[in-house]
Amino acid sequence: MHALANPARFRRLAEALTPWLAGAGLLLVGTGLFIGLVLAPADYLQGQSVRIMYVHVPAAWLALGGYLGMALAALTARIWKHPVADVAVHAIAPVGATFAAVCLLTGSIWGRPTWGTWWQWDGRLTSMLLLFFLYLGVIALLSAWDDRAQGARAAGLLAIVGTINLPIIKFSVEWWNTLHQPASIRLSGSSIHAAMLQPLLISAIGFALLFAAAVFMRMRAILAEQQREARLRRRAVAA
Repeated sequence: MHALANPARFRRLAEALTPWLAGAGLLLVGTGLFIGLVLAPADYLQGQSVRIMYVHVPAAWLALGGYLGMALAALTARIWKHPVADVAVHAIAPVGATFAAVCLLTGSIWGRPTWGTWWQWDGRLTSMLLLFFLYLGVIALLSAWDDRAQGARAAGLLAIVGTINLPIIKFSVEWWNTLHQPASIRLSGSSIHAAMLQPLLISAIGFALLFAAAVFMRMRAILAEQQREARLRRRAVAA
């Protein structure tokens, strides 16, 4: 971790990894979606509508994982003063918000033929919507102050406090009577047929790689902008 504390070194590493992550991600997502949408069987109860899970489920996983990663980066910035950690928070927030929005949208589309409604204020859906708003709150706080450091501190605090929502999302289907089905994939095994599970996991890995590529691209852009601002300040002082 300390080896990546140098922004220039991190930028070089991210620049080298980004095209590989993006390329592998696109290949896996394309493969997973082709198998899931074309070759995999329809569900015996939900029919063809089940195919939306190949986007919906990875989006949900990555929205949760992205928020946890953002909170850990914020915690790292506060404890160890890691110079790249706040940049990671800044970069993850809009990417995670996008995946949370995709999760909510695809879930609503999936819910209409399955539950007979576009939306229900149950535990899982409401807590997932709150996660989306938490992402938006972090994004808003990052740009709420002219002082970049002050905005990063406020956004980081919200990211850390917001992690209390993650177990609520995870266990909401067990704590409350909801329309949303319980988890189909657990550490003890999966209730999803192998012909459907395989493309789901391939898609999830592909989307995770695209998530990482997008975060690295944003981090490189933010670091480059910070470097440009630092050069401008030095020139202003020298003048």
